[in-house]
Amino acid sequence: MSSASLDRAGFAPTRWSLVLSARANGTRADAALAELCAIYWYPVYGFVRRRGHDSESARDLTQGFFARFLERRDVRRADQERGRFRAYLLGAVKHFLSDARKSERALKRGAAHSSVSLDAGAAEKRYLTEPAGGETPEEAYERAWALTLLERVAAELRAEYAGAGKAELYDGLKGVLGQGEHVPYRELATALGKSEGAVKVLAHELRRRYGERLHRAVAETVADPADAEDELRGLLAALARRK
Repeated sequence: MSSASLDRAGFAPTRWSLVLSARANGTRADAALAELCAIYWYPVYGFVRRRGHDSESARDLTQGFFARFLERRDVRRADQERGRFRAYLLGAVKHFLSDARKSERALKRGAAHSSVSLDAGAAEKRYLTEPAGGETPEEAYERAWALTLLERVAAELRAEYAGAGKAELYDGLKGVLGQGEHVPYRELATALGKSEGAVKVLAHELRRRYGERLHRAVAETVADPADAEDELRGLLAALARRK
């Protein structure tokens, strides 16, 4: 994604914008489809692991699912008016896993699709750091989706700051967003060479921009923007379950 200036109101492509782009034909559609697969790679992998598959099987099944998804362009079946894309995708994964014979055929085709870069090693490492037990596969999928969304919003916001030559400022303040340890404002002021009052203002601005981006990202994963608040509460609930 290209960096945006802090003075611009542009946002990264929405998930449903990606879905709509992916349903078309051509290079742009292929890129959009590949990005969708990259976004949902870990949530799907975590779901498959929670269904009892070992790391190797989960890797192959996840790769096989996305290989078939790409080959058949199943994204064309997703309908924004019928609800959330992540819910559609979860249903598609369940259907894929329920048909072992078709899944096996899809596994063999998986290696043929190199347009999506999937890091199975990183996915397994992440999976092993998560608390075991007490969570259904569906809940694990929801939580992974929530974390992925938060991570992408943070990455896009950092890119925005970096584009304005303020990456160091973002990195210094990101703790106020709950990303890592929150350093006291006095220490931040010293590190950034600013007054404590100025740092508080900058931190407030960062939180505001983050909140706007998060709300926009959530709103654009649902069919009706009016459902955004419910979806945001669901996102926070998915995260809170494992705290």
